[in-house]
Amino acid sequence: MQALEIIARKRDGSEHSEDEIRFLLNGYLAGTVADYQMAAWLMAVCTRGMTRSETLALTRALVESGEVLDLSDIEGVKVDKHSTGGVGDKVTLIAAPLAAACGVKVPKLSGRALAHTGGTLDKLESVPGLTVDLEPERFKRQVREIGLAVAAQSPRMVPADRALYALRDVTATVPSLPLIASSVMSKKLAAGADAIVLDVKAGRGAFMPDVPSAVELAREMVDLGESAGRRTVALVTAMDNPLGRTVGNALEVAEALEVLGGGGDAELRDVSVVVAGEMCRLAGIDADVERVLSAGGGRETFERMLTAQGGRLEAGLPEAAVRLEVKAEAGGWVEGIDALEVGLTNLALGAGRLRKEDRIDPGAGISIERGVGEEVRAGDVLAVIHAASSALAEAAAPRLRAAWRLAAAPVERPPHVLERVAT
Repeated sequence: MQALEIIARKRDGSEHSEDEIRFLLNGYLAGTVADYQMAAWLMAVCTRGMTRSETLALTRALVESGEVLDLSDIEGVKVDKHSTGGVGDKVTLIAAPLAAACGVKVPKLSGRALAHTGGTLDKLESVPGLTVDLEPERFKRQVREIGLAVAAQSPRMVPADRALYALRDVTATVPSLPLIASSVMSKKLAAGADAIVLDVKAGRGAFMPDVPSAVELAREMVDLGESAGRRTVALVTAMDNPLGRTVGNALEVAEALEVLGGGGDAELRDVSVVVAGEMCRLAGIDADVERVLSAGGGRETFERMLTAQGGRLEAGLPEAAVRLEVKAEAGGWVEGIDALEVGLTNLALGAGRLRKEDRIDPGAGISIERGVGEEVRAGDVLAVIHAASSALAEAAAPRLRAAWRLAAAPVERPPHVLERVAT
């Protein structure tokens, strides 16, 4: 078997065998398949696509390239939750402890900020003292005792995916459904859960620009999960507007605590309850999620998790040195808030990363004061910028103000959960 022959077969539209895909991946990790050869194959996949069998074979090969977390010694159905990334998306911080409070075992391996979208690990690390680097035994013990652990993925898991993604990033081969689906699901399968709830974002602030492409990706990932023997459900949710009232790491943790305490943004609360409900269903648990939320069970579980991972909420969450109000120049009703522009503004404030090695400012971010559907008068505060300096805040203000789109007549807030995809 030769790499050149395998590349040519995909270039010509032929279907790979599982052995061919495994040969190519193992060779790339071992250095016997060169970067330029793998790049050529990735471009051929982008052009020709992959069959369902090929995508499943690629996913399996990615999983087999590293360690797989064994959770079999934890009783009950273990349910993971994954979001494809959005602006102001702190659903994991709410739905995961809420599901755990209902009796679901939630072992969650999460990621960091990517481009304009936030990362769950960065949000959690804004809590003083908290660690996301948990050894497997500590991770599993915490899931047994509390029902929930959120940690960083071991570098020994799916190394082929990391190598492949780094190459895709510099060869214009990221936007391929089979490559995206296999990348996401290989990490979920290696994490060892029995069932998976996927939150696939669609819109301006998401990686999938529209609902049809998000539904297509959701179906691809659900099929992969089910084919690998994992119960899998996907929700396609809107990401044209930021989710909730905050964007930024410590700000989002504070908002999650507010929702878990029975307050907060209604849309964020509702979608978190829906996601937690799906997690309960996959675990076979008949729970009144709303009642558990109202009784404070989710907040108690979240605080127990933070404490178990070294977090000290009593020390206070980081706060920015400067707060700058961004005011409306005209009146009307908020028709939309450009999630991408808000995300990019947040990135410029230091709340995200342009490069892997960039340091994050945990106190930086944006508080939304006027949301979609709300009336605005000239001079009203649309948002508050939280920044490390006046210069950063003032430079961000014009771009943030332009993200608000006003209408002359009242508008309704659009639905957030758009589709449910399951087998």
